[in-house]
Amino acid sequence: MLELSGVSRSFGGVYAVRDVSLTVADGEVCGVIGPNGAGKSTLFNLITGHLPADHGRISFLGQRVDRLAPHRRAGLGMSIVFQAARVFRGMTVRENVMVGMHGRTGAGFVSAALRLPRHRRDEREITAETDAVLGRVGLAEWADRPAELLPIGQQRALQLARALCARPRLLLLDEPASGLRGQERERLAALVEELRADGLTILLIEHDVAFVTRLADRVVVLDLGRVIADGPPAEVRSDPLVLAAYLGQPS
Repeated sequence: MLELSGVSRSFGGVYAVRDVSLTVADGEVCGVIGPNGAGKSTLFNLITGHLPADHGRISFLGQRVDRLAPHRRAGLGMSIVFQAARVFRGMTVRENVMVGMHGRTGAGFVSAALRLPRHRRDEREITAETDAVLGRVGLAEWADRPAELLPIGQQRALQLARALCARPRLLLLDEPASGLRGQERERLAALVEELRADGLTILLIEHDVAFVTRLADRVVVLDLGRVIADGPPAEVRSDPLVLAAYLGQPS
């Protein structure tokens, strides 16, 4: 589903990501881990289109996308949950999640302005699906509250709900467990497991090794911008190069 080949990005002559190649198969949960400064966030932004690559090729569903803008990649089926919580202030939780469906509505401006039957039908379908997704992520009781009043854990859940409403082929999660407390992390892990069981393809970028290895089918490890390991979680956790990268010791 996703393929990177020889992807590199530098800043001021220093490589944040260097010659990275990896694949994500349809229906797979692939985890990308690495110590601080490994290049994980840069890699995420290269995949999503928020940074251009200096070199290399990125393909999604067999189509080259490294020259496409982020909204074009989203239109192909990529949905993103950023590390920093992003909500539309002044809108309710339900309205924030509805934004994720903007690319799926069939009614145009005239139909909406005149409240034609097609627009009303779209509204009913969007509201029903939004409420179903809110229930799935545990936000049903918050639906009519201002989104900016949500605690950080619920704001992350809102972002995930908004991404799911786009019906993605590939869900990209950027350090989703960062800053979450124990119970919030457990709820997030359970939801990712449910999505995996549903067959959704997920790329999970995270600093927490235990969180990723619990959920991922395969783990890719970055260090200083390069891939140093790629394989099943148990195998990667015992890799000498990985242990050296995390412990700061020579392998």
